[in-house]
Amino acid sequence: MKTAVVFDSAGTLLHTYRTARDVINDRMIPEIETTTLTCSVKGRALIILYAGSQDIINADGDRLLSDYITENNIEFGLACSSGVVTKDEISKILHTDTRAKVSDLQICIRNVWNFCKSLQVVAMNSGVIVNKNTGVIEFTITSGGKPFSNAKDTIQKLHGMGIATYIASGDRTDKLLKMADYLGIPHENVHGISTPPVKAQIVRDLKSEYGRVIMVGDGVNDIAAMKEADLAILSEQQFCRKPKMLTDAADIIIRDVIEVIDIVSGDLSGYSSRDQNSCADGGKCREKSRETDSKR
Repeated sequence: MKTAVVFDSAGTLLHTYRTARDVINDRMIPEIETTTLTCSVKGRALIILYAGSQDIINADGDRLLSDYITENNIEFGLACSSGVVTKDEISKILHTDTRAKVSDLQICIRNVWNFCKSLQVVAMNSGVIVNKNTGVIEFTITSGGKPFSNAKDTIQKLHGMGIATYIASGDRTDKLLKMADYLGIPHENVHGISTPPVKAQIVRDLKSEYGRVIMVGDGVNDIAAMKEADLAILSEQQFCRKPKMLTDAADIIIRDVIEVIDIVSGDLSGYSSRDQNSCADGGKCREKSRETDSKR
């Protein structure tokens, strides 16, 4: 049976440091899960800005971020949202917000760079979280990092087993391609700026080509794809405290991406139930009985 494994990137293949600036309350939020922050309030949307980090750093920090976006024709991509948020609604906020300044994003970039500068930075993205109900930019965000130590070995071993690998992520495609080159994943198998519905569609499409499709993710924006997959794996390699809706969507919870090898090579048709706390089980996966009909 042909098998494909679809990976999210940040937090799944990539050890990522994220920081956010709360524009409304004038405070920094280090090491935040931006998808969870986005989905915690209805009307929020996580937006990736197609702007270079150095270009932003070189800009006038006192300028409104909306003016910078408008005058430089900065394009954007929707990573995920809490509820339906249209492109027009996002665009209006990005071009008319009167509170967020360029400096709010600059401080996020500098914060992440200070953390990542000694690492092999493979991907660095910046963006904002907007709220269509208030019509403002609520947070500026930046993320950066490098692949987990076992990520490349995991991909290579999967390929050696004849398993196809894919990336479906909300991150920018150009950034993902650099990571894919390092890991050995073909460019045509990389899908960037993938919203939750897009990730789910990718899994559905692959199911027509492969006998089994496995989804490996770490955030609430992966739930739709996990529900579509034949097997859903939740990674707690970076953050082990996950929302219940996310753990409920998973068939298996892992603490290291290398565990995917054993899962793929074993019998995936059923699992024994073990109620171990995955945050303190020495890195072993927590297996959950698969009840396909009730899950769907």
